[in-house]
Amino acid sequence: MPPSVPGFAATGLHCGIKPSGEADLALIASDCPAVAAGVFTRNRFPGHPVILSRGRLRRGKCAQAVVINSGISNVAMGERGTRDARSMGRIAAHALEIHESHVQVASTGVIGRALPMPLIEAGIREAARKLTPTGWSRAARAILTTDTVPKLAHVKAGSFSLLGIAKGSGMVMPDLATMLCYLATDLAVEPEFLRDALREAIEPTFNRVTIDGETSTSDTVTILANGRAGNRPLGPRSAGALELRGALADVCAELSEKLIADAEGVSRMGEIVVTGARTNSQAEQLARKVANSILVKTALFGADPNWGRIVQAAGAAGVRFSPREFGVTIGGVEVMRAGEPHGGATALRRSERAMRKKRVLIEISIGSAPGNARILTCDLGYGYVKINAEYTT
Repeated sequence: MPPSVPGFAATGLHCGIKPSGEADLALIASDCPAVAAGVFTRNRFPGHPVILSRGRLRRGKCAQAVVINSGISNVAMGERGTRDARSMGRIAAHALEIHESHVQVASTGVIGRALPMPLIEAGIREAARKLTPTGWSRAARAILTTDTVPKLAHVKAGSFSLLGIAKGSGMVMPDLATMLCYLATDLAVEPEFLRDALREAIEPTFNRVTIDGETSTSDTVTILANGRAGNRPLGPRSAGALELRGALADVCAELSEKLIADAEGVSRMGEIVVTGARTNSQAEQLARKVANSILVKTALFGADPNWGRIVQAAGAAGVRFSPREFGVTIGGVEVMRAGEPHGGATALRRSERAMRKKRVLIEISIGSAPGNARILTCDLGYGYVKINAEYTT
């Protein structure tokens, strides 16, 4: 049975933006206004839909629908971009017979190109007619750009459901948001608690993912809670608060793993774990530096256990540590201890075998303090270069 959430319907279709004929328009709707929370990119050049949607959630903390197009990002388009974002919301509101301020809008794709609004308008009206409770997979496919597979996660916990879809395979290093992610639950939740629970869930998941160190202009994560489960609205001290937090953490973790697994041109994932830092923040700073290092990422691609690249990146992270306390373990094989090589040729051979696996664990110890962090990354190879060298051509 396809996943669904009571009171929600979704769909995806081709409206004509992508010349390939692939789905490029998604619509998600609740049968009643839902409490909503969102987190958006901190890029200083946000897309016009981000500005519109962020403002609506700040004012109303309520949403009933989301309309998303892929193929064109509606960024850096001046007044036209603002008008087009508003038009998408207005068309969706009219088609669904709901209040315009309750529509969230998103666009993803190439920056600096105009949206074909007549095609989008026709697509939104068709999508409104084709909404179905089991249409989430179609919606997940319609929001893709260079992704190769749709990304969907669903948890049914006790008396409620939580479902999420996401996209993002390049221009990915979220900063208090994710690429595009939409979550829906039938729980009733207090607005402030929903916002706090969302931020809490994305911090160790989406915000610990990096594909290429680039933060998109369109990053958005939004959750809608329509209350169809019939519970009293959850607050931070409610009996069901912990269960909601757990479900959100599980769905966000699953989606973030799927994003890395489908990164542009990916052949290998890397998990960077740092321990022994003075604070978690310092551990994250160092882990992120290693995870974003082009030299480390190309070493992952070539299955090259060149731990010198890890040392170089860590030393340039701006985090204070003593080289005498520095250690590196690759795939369970200790190759550096107390700032010196460890294990000789045998360790290098074993770590090379570990580097050939689809997922490589790189553990870095910089002392005995309690600070720690984990970042998911991926290799950088020919596929990534080809996709991005030819992205607009």
